[in-house]
Amino acid sequence: MERGILYVVATPIGNLEDITLRAIRVLKECDLIAAEDTRRTKKLLSAYDIETPLTSLYDQNEAKKSASLISKMASGKKIAYVSDAGTPAISDPGYILVREAVARSIDVVPIPGPSAVIASLSVSGLPTDSFVFYAFLPSRSGKRRRFLESISREGRTMAFYESPNRLISSLHDIHAILGDRKVVIFRELTKIYEEAFRGSVSTVLDSLRERKIKGEITLLITGAEKSAPEFSPEKIRERFKALRMDATLSTRDIVDVIAEEMDLPRKEVYRVALQQDG
Repeated sequence: MERGILYVVATPIGNLEDITLRAIRVLKECDLIAAEDTRRTKKLLSAYDIETPLTSLYDQNEAKKSASLISKMASGKKIAYVSDAGTPAISDPGYILVREAVARSIDVVPIPGPSAVIASLSVSGLPTDSFVFYAFLPSRSGKRRRFLESISREGRTMAFYESPNRLISSLHDIHAILGDRKVVIFRELTKIYEEAFRGSVSTVLDSLRERKIKGEITLLITGAEKSAPEFSPEKIRERFKALRMDATLSTRDIVDVIAEEMDLPRKEVYRVALQQDG
């Protein structure tokens, strides 16, 4: 018997036109759609005349419900999973279902599309060659400040989701722990009242001072600035000479150690070391 398939389908985060043609086709052709919120998903399905049966799969029942869905797929059924909005399993339910399907050798097929964090990063104007996504900040200020302290040296752009009710207090904590970093805040991304707030933490706080914040929030923060590496040929030579006393270390080993210790390119350390040997 042919085994079924689990489709992990990304759905619009606001504007219903953001759904892909492939997602529409898969949702129409599969045997069953599992949804985080069937009421919300019904609106999407109605907009595209999709009549596939629905069942619920959310945080509280995912562990229990996944077993029955896996059983259906093992018997040949093709099931699509959608979260409330965006890409399932990205700060949304879906991880357990995918994990169990993979464990049972059921094909898991991504149907890519909207993701609030990726959409925000793409238009943020912040460095995106490398970034880290932390989902939601801790809800209590004390724990939130401790968490911010733990990532204060993170050099990559940092992305978070945040509750509108906590946004202002979170920004105050960010200012206190991380300093007046550059931030970008998106509210109601892709929806009618979409807004972006850009600038230093203090500037954005001033902009939001008289505002009643509503809707879904994505918060981006610039990473910590790297201090310029301290380059001193004399220090490199001194360290190189000291390490050569260890007969177990090759020249390559010594260069690796110095490059790591001084946060310098290996080529630069080699250059200085060769000058010394010469």
